[in-house]
Amino acid sequence: MKKLGFGLMRLPALEGGGIDVEQVKQMVDLFLENGFTYFDTAYIYEGSEEAIRQALVERHPRDSYTLASKINCTVAATEEECKQQFYTSLERTGAGYFDYYLVHAVQLSNYQKYDEFHIWDFVKGLKEQGLIKNMGFSFHATPELLDELLTKHPEVDFVQLQINYADWENPDVQSRANYEVARKHGKPIVVMEPIKGGTLANPIPQVREVFEAANHDVSLASWCIRYVASHEGIMVVLSGMSNLEQMENNISYMKDFQPLTEEEYAVIDKAREALASVETIPCTKCHYCTPGCPMGIPIPEIFEHVNRRWVYNDARSKVRYERVIEGNGKASDCIQCGQCEAACPQQINIIERLQQAVEMFGQ
Repeated sequence: MKKLGFGLMRLPALEGGGIDVEQVKQMVDLFLENGFTYFDTAYIYEGSEEAIRQALVERHPRDSYTLASKINCTVAATEEECKQQFYTSLERTGAGYFDYYLVHAVQLSNYQKYDEFHIWDFVKGLKEQGLIKNMGFSFHATPELLDELLTKHPEVDFVQLQINYADWENPDVQSRANYEVARKHGKPIVVMEPIKGGTLANPIPQVREVFEAANHDVSLASWCIRYVASHEGIMVVLSGMSNLEQMENNISYMKDFQPLTEEEYAVIDKAREALASVETIPCTKCHYCTPGCPMGIPIPEIFEHVNRRWVYNDARSKVRYERVIEGNGKASDCIQCGQCEAACPQQINIIERLQQAVEMFGQ
């Protein structure tokens, strides 16, 4: 299997809202034409499963691609409701079966709920029935919990981890430590967030300068994806491609993938040092935090403008912040309920960071 996977979380959008299915069709066709086969969606990716049915499943032979989807306990009130997600996903995609099926976004705040809902046994049963080919889970927590889960569930075929050069030694994400645990258990690894929600493709100026000094002729995204793909045990690296241009760029260097050289690893180390020198909020705009916010606070958008003020000293950040909160909750509306922090895969201290926004923007 070629190592680039098509992440279907951030699909191209139409100006009036909704997914641009016609552009997704072009992206799917180009992806398959170049020998790539792995597509990754999820029950909670709004419109994604339906879009991939139209763009992929209804237009290409079932044996020409592999499709992954996921089950998520945090949006289910009961065990039955959670299990129904699988059948809903199967209906939305029309795929007949899933090549890869994941217990989604396992972290400290929800892993016990997956046990209470008997989801591990449920997914194992789906595999025994032939409704899925491989079972796995995506993970956002400590290496200790990962070790515990892989010991408890040796039936798992693979694990999906957040790995990128910025988080390799990040104490909140612990990419390296989690990678080493998965390798110890001999599990193939699917990589998510290699570009950290796109933020590493448009990094702070200090980081951009490091990469451009090393090689002006390649994209910043290519450094990110090639970095994680160069590690042993990586099955596929997901990229949440949002337009045809991003797809073309990723294919250009992953079609005939070449691992990083020692000199290129040294460039990555310099970029990591430059990134660590400037404070930012490590938000990837996944929006897992926002659906349960009782005050309707647009947390990722607020954090974007806090970062812009810190990194660029952008005087327009306050005006942009005021536009973001128009008709929504302000940072100062936070009631510190903590649901956002429990949902955040980046383990951000959101309550504290919102208070920083209040101090910065005055509301």
